Amino acid sequence: MNKLKSYFVTGSLLFAVACSDPSLSTKDDSLSVVEAATQRQCGAMTVLNEQLAADPSLQSRMDAIENHTQKFIQAGGAAVARINAAGKIEIPVIVNVLYRLAEDNISDAQIQSQIDVLNEDYNATNTDVTKTPALFSGVVADVDVQFVLAGVNRKYSSKRSWRTNDAMKKTSQGGLDPTDPAHNLNLWVVNNMGSILGYAQFPGGSPATDGVVIAHNYFGRVGVVSPPYHLGRTASHEVGHWMNLRHIWGDANCGNDFVSDTPVAQTSNFGCPSFPHVSACGTDGHAEMTMNYMDYTDDACMYMFSKGQKDRMLAIFASGGARAPIGQ
Repeated sequence: MNKLKSYFVTGSLLFAVACSDPSLSTKDDSLSVVEAATQRQCGAMTVLNEQLAADPSLQSRMDAIENHTQKFIQAGGAAVARINAAGKIEIPVIVNVLYRLAEDNISDAQIQSQIDVLNEDYNATNTDVTKTPALFSGVVADVDVQFVLAGVNRKYSSKRSWRTNDAMKKTSQGGLDPTDPAHNLNLWVVNNMGSILGYAQFPGGSPATDGVVIAHNYFGRVGVVSPPYHLGRTASHEVGHWMNLRHIWGDANCGNDFVSDTPVAQTSNFGCPSFPHVSACGTDGHAEMTMNYMDYTDDACMYMFSKGQKDRMLAIFASGGARAPIGQ
């Protein structure tokens, strides 16, 4: 079945089965010890599933967004009028830092380094994009967006850790409310989320919780950063979700990411897989795109988006798109 056409057949089932890891539960937001991440874990799909369960209307909003996305792609990617002088869609970024210790209160330099990484990765100006295998070099995408730091908010919190229950996004629960989420990308930087590096909210969710959360030591590429997630690629991955991208393996065995030029992947890949990493999906022995930002590999081993992913991301900024007001 065509990956682009199967959303409405598989979407509800995907939401029901994806990311059932109990360690990502949103019920407890108070870890007693700091856990170091040994493998990349993204909480976006777990959060999405819980939001769908709590808000039955979310599914219909996401279906409408998907319908708009497919029409945009089928039309060949209609022009997005809102661009800056550099020909890019400008995305203002608000960084909300919640800290307990001095090291959690990351420096302005660390914050700026993350903005720099996002601009490099989303415009294919990252130096390691040259590592892309010839098989995939023809689909490497310059997404044509520019992230601009629009403000930094800092707040002390006595919390030793946070869970994926969005408490960090609520002033009433010790966090910080988002700043004008209709017109800004809000990033929350927290001191610890256990084994979770970060998570994002997909388009269609509540404005009150819209944005991306990342643990402080996986944010940016200078300052307090922890290998192998020390190059700012956690944000590149999570902002991809915020811009309506799914995991490369579709959160299912040989699943669907709704992108036509990303080869079907059996599951998430970790570490730095050798190329080609041959897929167990199908019978053609195709190579998986393990270097895509939407896989789970180490920061040093992810360095590209595809043109199909670019189309999917740009659709949300087009007229009628879920994030059309951004930058206006």
